[in-house]
Amino acid sequence: MRNVIDEPLSVGALQQGKPDIGIRNRDFLTDAASIPDASIDLIVADPPYGLGKDYGNDSDMLSGDAFLDWTYGWLELAIPKLKASGSLYIFCTWQYSPELFVFLKRRLMMVNEIVWDRRVPSMGGTTRKYTSVHDNIGYFAVSKDYYFDLDPVRIPYDAATKKARSRKLFEGSKWLELGYNPKDVWSVSRLHRQHAERVDHPTQKPLEIVERMVLASCPPGGRVLDPFMGSGTTAVACARHGRQFTGYEINAEYCAIAEQRVAGAKVVRLAPSVATPCAPVVEPTTSPAAEAE
Repeated sequence: MRNVIDEPLSVGALQQGKPDIGIRNRDFLTDAASIPDASIDLIVADPPYGLGKDYGNDSDMLSGDAFLDWTYGWLELAIPKLKASGSLYIFCTWQYSPELFVFLKRRLMMVNEIVWDRRVPSMGGTTRKYTSVHDNIGYFAVSKDYYFDLDPVRIPYDAATKKARSRKLFEGSKWLELGYNPKDVWSVSRLHRQHAERVDHPTQKPLEIVERMVLASCPPGGRVLDPFMGSGTTAVACARHGRQFTGYEINAEYCAIAEQRVAGAKVVRLAPSVATPCAPVVEPTTSPAAEAE
């Protein structure tokens, strides 16, 4: 196993134009005081869901009121870290989303409830209720002046749709050239065992989903906090798109996986031509994590 970075990378990385990717093998709840208040642009949180998953420890063994109390505790620590323009995404399950959203609405402004359709195939299952095939994502902001950049996450229209809107009425329309706003139902396949992106983590989130959050809700060069880093998907998104990152994970093996993924990440910059909206130009790079060894 490679050594885990226990501190954020040096300022030297920033001076070379590379993002500062800090992977901390610690518990966020005991280390939150080390992060200055009002210093974070975006929090992406994929915490334990309270469903008894095995993360190599007992971190997901709480349920009911005990789970909710634990969740309220880390949220109380995390929220003050956000800037006035900052926002928060939290992954959760429908069993607890009502309580969590009510708690958060008393402290932040709710922007969206996003439903992640995991594209689970129909294979029988329960016969006493409808099969659950989605995760809930709460999107909250500190104030009405929160940062949000739609253009990098627009979804291009297909050729047939653009042709159907070729009348003079639509000429020069930005939305037609750049694409449409993602809706609040995100249909992105879960990472099955054979998926090229999959690593050894039971609840790994697709990079496509997290990249959308980072691009839309963190300004270039801004800092993202991930209190429950897992396999490091948010760290990879930040390394690819020039955002600074601070992440916490108590499982050292997951930290090592995250470090390896960041080391293999490639910088992505958006092509400037509106003819190919959101088309990525990929450049190989040596990650800060690799250089820190």
